[in-house]
Parts: sequence; C-alpha cells; structure tokens
Amino acid sequence: MVPHGVRLSLGGADPVEPARVAHLADCAVLTGAPLVSEHIAFVRAGGTEAGHLLPVPRTWDAIEAIVDNVRRTQAELPVPLALEPIAALFDWPDAELTEAEFLIEILDRTDAQLLLDVANVYANARNRGTDPVALLDQLPLERVAYVHVAGGSERDDGLYHDTHRHAVPVEVLELVRELCMRRRPPALLLERDGAYPPAPELAAELDAIADAAGVERITA
Repeated sequence: MVPHGVRLSLGGADPVEPARVAHLADCAVLTGAPLVSEHIAFVRAGGTEAGHLLPVPRTWDAIEAIVDNVRRTQAELPVPLALEPIAALFDWPDAELTEAEFLIEILDRTDAQLLLDVANVYANARNRGTDPVALLDQLPLERVAYVHVAGGSERDDGLYHDTHRHAVPVEVLELVRELCMRRRPPALLLERDGAYPPAPELAAELDAIADAAGVERITA
C-alpha cells in the first residue's frame, strides 16, 4: 500500500503546511508503506483552494519553490517520496525548460523518485501535439518507483481529459508496452476514481495492462 497525496500543493509559492505533511507521514507509518507519493502541482494560493491539481509553470522560479517544498516534506517523512507529474489541460506561457528538463532538475535536486503516470504522458502529448514516446526516452526511467495507468475521454472542445473513470485506451496500453521495452518498472497500478465497471471488465483491464507490460496476469 502506498499513500498517495493530493493536497500538499508542492508546486505552490507558499510553504507546505506542516499538518498536512504530518498526516501523510502518519499514513505511511500506519500502513507500513515503503514510500509515499504526491503530485508536482499546486492546489491553493493565497489561502484559496482550487479543488483541483493545477499545473505549475516550467520556470526556474517554480523549480526553486518546488524543491524547497519537497525538501521540507522529505525531512518529515519516514519513507522516500515519489513525485508524479500531472495531466494538464493547459500550459503556462513562457516556459524556460522542456517537460523532461523540468522534471529531471527537480528529481536531481531532491533525490526524489518518479511516479510515472503513462496516462498523463499520453494526455499531455495529445493535447500539446507532441510525441509521448519521445518524453519516455528523455526521462530517467531508472528512478521510476511505480507506474499509474488510467483511462480518459475526449471533451467537446477536442482536449483529452484524464478522468480515471473510463477504460484504458489502446494508446495508453501501447505506452505501457513502450515503457517496459525500455525499462520495466517495479509495479503498475490501475487508477479508477469512480464509475467502476463490473468485475469481469475490471479484470480484463488488469489483464490488458499485464499483457502490455509483458508480465504475468494476476486475475486468474
């Protein structure tokens, strides 16, 4: 079991709240977790809660804030921290680094692990018109702690929304295959946050992920 945070706001300009970090640390102890994870995102600013994971600008100033918050968090955690880049429906203008450069700088300066969500990689690449496999080739895959796999849907405006409520599309399964051809991660996890399908459909999704990764099915 790996506690997965959504409220630390590591990408915010404000320091992380000690009580939230303490709660995540307590969850790690109570569950006997080998690590915990959080998102490279912000969820609040100036006391206002967004209620959603929001992207941070890929700038050097943002890196400084994230690194500071990650280090504050790591200092209070009893286990390692893995960082997940989010799926975003927009990018801030005037980026100073590519996505890979941005992530590598944060990982190198914090010694954090990477929680790689291949559904996020697919969503971002589709919405930006870029190649998701090219990003895999630029990331330090040896630092991947584990992998998220999820489904989404196309919105009316043509953007792809990573919903965690739809079946995993074939394009994301293909990314799983491409990833595992390069380096097989320690574990893959199917994310479902609602609209849970009947058990046979869920088992079929798990089997499809296992087949794409080239590992033994666990549903028998």
